[in-house]
Amino acid sequence: MGRRSEIKQKKKSKKWWILTPLLILLALIVAAGIYVWSIVNNVQETVDSQMHETVESIDQKKAEQKVKAKDPINILLLGVDQRAGDSGRSDAIIVMTLKPETDEMLMVSIPRDTRALMVGKGTTEKINHAYAHGGPDMAINSVENLLGIEIDHFVRINMEGLKELVDAVGGITVQNELEWNDGKYEFTKGPVTMDGDKALAFVRMRKDDSRGDFGRTDRQRLVIEQIVKKGATVGNVTKINDVLAIMGDNVGTSLQFSDMNSLLTGYNGTIKNTEDYLIQGTGKTIDNTYYYIVPDEEFAKVREMIES
Repeated sequence: MGRRSEIKQKKKSKKWWILTPLLILLALIVAAGIYVWSIVNNVQETVDSQMHETVESIDQKKAEQKVKAKDPINILLLGVDQRAGDSGRSDAIIVMTLKPETDEMLMVSIPRDTRALMVGKGTTEKINHAYAHGGPDMAINSVENLLGIEIDHFVRINMEGLKELVDAVGGITVQNELEWNDGKYEFTKGPVTMDGDKALAFVRMRKDDSRGDFGRTDRQRLVIEQIVKKGATVGNVTKINDVLAIMGDNVGTSLQFSDMNSLLTGYNGTIKNTEDYLIQGTGKTIDNTYYYIVPDEEFAKVREMIES
């Protein structure tokens, strides 16, 4: 499959990654019905006390001023596959630019093998190593340096949390397009019902998919979509609070609850016109390590797309 076809297949899929924390929160509030006010309070408490992280690389006051003025903002999404005893690497790296004046949302995906400077460490490695070396700060600084832009906020989602979320909403069913058996689970084409363990195996598989990381991203999107849909139908307050607790343990963001409210009200029109773009480059082996090499001209093109 050609690279452009792969890009088209990602149309609309990345926005589920980016907006997942906001969509789940919104879905939970809507689903709460007569309990809405207590749920809103719980959501605010979860976001501000558990999910919110202050990072040195983001000027929070400046970011708040941009959101208040409805200026274009850049949000970095890091999808982290963090397992026990591992600090985790950001396997999904996406810059979302919201442009409220024109009601546009641009989604730029950075391949995880992209060769880049680790800002703060001084080494040149794969861009997804930045989070492992220095957490959100190094990841943000390295992406800013790579693209020549300013990041205003970040959202980090731990893939391990998907397992708990799937179980919390009572399992999910996805429409699977690829058949394989990983030795523990058999995945057939068509509708597949999964608990948390099976869902995690579903999103992590790569070797049996000729599309590699691109196929895995699609499966992650399918699972997240179904979590959001099931979350919106959960009427039991105990379950809703369970989901919030899981999010508190597995989602980190520079956004506060007030920022999320501002985005949902002042920037919601940007979802109407979305454009996804995968940074283009070529694979190359350097010192026995595979890298994705992106030319300067491509970075200049991406920077212009973000800033225009």
